[in-house]
Amino acid sequence: MNAKSVPAILVFIVLAASGAWAADTAQKIRIAFPSLAFSYMPFYVAQEKGLIKKAGLEAEYIQMRTGIMPQAVINGNIDFFTSPSTGISAAVSGLPLVIALNLYNGSPWILVTGKEIAKPHDLVGKSVAISGIRNSPHYYLLAALKKWEIPEKDVSLISTGGTASSFAALTSHQVAGAVLTPPFDDKAVTLGFKKFQFLGDLADVPYVGLVTSQAEMKTRRELVQKTIAVVLEGAAWVRAHRDESVRMLADKFKVTPAEAGRTYETLTTLLTKDGRMDVKVARGYLDILRQERPIAADVDAQKFLDFSLLPGAR
Repeated sequence: MNAKSVPAILVFIVLAASGAWAADTAQKIRIAFPSLAFSYMPFYVAQEKGLIKKAGLEAEYIQMRTGIMPQAVINGNIDFFTSPSTGISAAVSGLPLVIALNLYNGSPWILVTGKEIAKPHDLVGKSVAISGIRNSPHYYLLAALKKWEIPEKDVSLISTGGTASSFAALTSHQVAGAVLTPPFDDKAVTLGFKKFQFLGDLADVPYVGLVTSQAEMKTRRELVQKTIAVVLEGAAWVRAHRDESVRMLADKFKVTPAEAGRTYETLTTLLTKDGRMDVKVARGYLDILRQERPIAADVDAQKFLDFSLLPGAR
């Protein structure tokens, strides 16, 4: 496979809590995200609506390349990251990580292309942007290529580091297609591109949640529990406040109200209510990983899931 990688850039975005909670009383949490994306709306809401501060927390949101997130948690540079698929992949390799929260039942990834791509084999010899190698958009695209009987080596993959960057690569005509999520797909359509293929039903790949270390789960259980609670509260707020959520989406992603509305419907359709992940999805993802590396048959993805701190868990 011809994969070209954009150099890793670590960008720190500090969203400091202010007001009644003084810095020396609030518990600090650091959460890493690969890029700005609609799927993180519950996190944005938790911060912007004061839910984090109300819980006695002070959050630092950090933009970070997906590939370095697992080791950053183990090293103590961050407390959480948001990609369960990356967490399972790293845990299989031996890192003591667990998924503590799953936010979505399903994935909204879609291949968006230029109008000149009329059929799958038009992609042969072309470049397609994905946010990274061995992450969700990569696996979904590989599943599509397999379905279309197109050898992987016949399509050049451009690793951009994030969905926003993949959108930029597409709209600047650096690539023939890009694997995107809302609202970037609708925004691209407005600019003259087209939704070529929905990919979210082609593979079992966990989408968004909270991944942390086993040590964090054991020694800082109250902190992890508070973090899970505020993210779920953010998700509940999104469900309950459609109009304001749509306005936030339109403003944050610079899309039209109509595009933001469609994105909202996609988001709320997929949002989980209990924070759990169907073990079938985790096991299906393990099967995907087994195609590229040796994993013992008796390794069960259940060991990488720990939902003991979810509300109502026993």
